[in-house]
Amino acid sequence: MRTILKGKIENGVKIGVYLTFSKSDDVSFLKRVANVIQEHLFLQEHLFAIGTTGANASTQPSSPVDPNAALRTVNSFIICASSFDHLDRARLLSGSKFLGRIVSAKDDLDARQWVAGVLDLGVHPYDGDALWDVVRKSVRSSADPFVPPTGSRSADEMLAEARVHLNRLTPQQAYDELRGSMIDAPAFLVDIRPAAQRDMEGGIGGSLIIERTELEWRFDPRSDSRLAIVDRYDVRVIVFCQEGYSSSLAAFSLQLLGLYNATDIIGGFAAWRAAGLPVDAPSIPQYRRR
Repeated sequence: MRTILKGKIENGVKIGVYLTFSKSDDVSFLKRVANVIQEHLFLQEHLFAIGTTGANASTQPSSPVDPNAALRTVNSFIICASSFDHLDRARLLSGSKFLGRIVSAKDDLDARQWVAGVLDLGVHPYDGDALWDVVRKSVRSSADPFVPPTGSRSADEMLAEARVHLNRLTPQQAYDELRGSMIDAPAFLVDIRPAAQRDMEGGIGGSLIIERTELEWRFDPRSDSRLAIVDRYDVRVIVFCQEGYSSSLAAFSLQLLGLYNATDIIGGFAAWRAAGLPVDAPSIPQYRRR
């Protein structure tokens, strides 16, 4: 009851944070507390974060070979809520607040509770404020969360805008262009897919493998990290991804750098392979794809 009385109202929702010293069976104790909170606030929206602090049976040195190493404890922590939305937000925010410290987690959706093990909960002065920040932000809502902010664009709108600036190529057109001499400037085929996707699907021999996160720095003639071949702005860069969506955004990004000859392949690698053009076999065999 004391936990409920100390709670606050935020956006019409009763919120609270409660930390207590570790018990002999922390999880069972905290679940009893959470159940009492939920029973008393059955008719009221609520979100509470409760946990134990201090040493318990899990306490051990952070280094087994250093006798002077600091002790570390896995403390129990439960979030209970009246709303699955509030519970989910609080769970995700907790992960961001306690980076590297949540060692176990389990959803109890029937009880609308989330149970976690957190390293040294309450030892840091930051922890209490962090938990209050979690519950406050988890119940906060804008006037209408479904109305996008002024000036924002959807992913489809961004894609359509990018493609307005591109003279996109079919796989066959790209293949013919790379083999021919119709373009005066150097032309390169660039695979921006992540390694896991290349391993799973295969690749195109001779293409440059530049993952999306590095593309602009590798192809900006102004960049110290540019490729040696990128010493001119009229270089022809033909980008492909798996299906031809992210490649359009990537090619347009290169155009913004001044590489106005950049474009991409319609349908991406999947379309290239379907067209019967040369591909490298995937490194992960079909029978292992589970």
